[in-house]
Parts: sequence; structure tokens; C-alpha cells
Amino acid sequence: MNDLRAERLQVMLSPDELAAVDDFRFKHRMPTRAAAVRELLKFGLAAVGVDAQAGVKSSNFGVLGRGPDGHTQRDPESGNETDP
Repeated sequence: MNDLRAERLQVMLSPDELAAVDDFRFKHRMPTRAAAVRELLKFGLAAVGVDAQAGVKSSNFGVLGRGPDGHTQRDPESGNETDP
């Protein structure tokens, strides 16, 4: 994974969610909340079978797919593209 972090992502958390992130961080001796969140994101993506390595296109993660005529809607159950 590229170590350059040029994008900022802000997330609002409830006190319980923040406590869970902090608990994970301290249990795993992570230096920052950001490091803990990145690790949790990596675990979550791996759990659903997403390879978040370099070279994976962002369009592979979207709700809308890109077909020859632009964006197409994906069927939530099958994941197949449908006509809009």
C-alpha cells in the first residue's frame, strides 16, 4: 500500500464507537487513532473479500458500475449491472 496519505477522511463517531476504536488501539499498542482506523478498515475490507492493494480501481468498490454508456446501476442481490 502506498504510504503517501494525500486524502483526508472525516468520520463522526458516537462516544461508544470512539471508545471501541480506542480500546482496539490500546489493546494492539497502536500509536494513533488514525493508525487504528486504517487497520480496522483493512480488516473489514479483507473480511468481505476485498483486496485493497495497489492497482485495485475505485470503481470496483462502488454501488454504480461503469458500462460502455457510462454509469449503470448494480443489482444489490446479485451484484450484476442492470439498465437504469
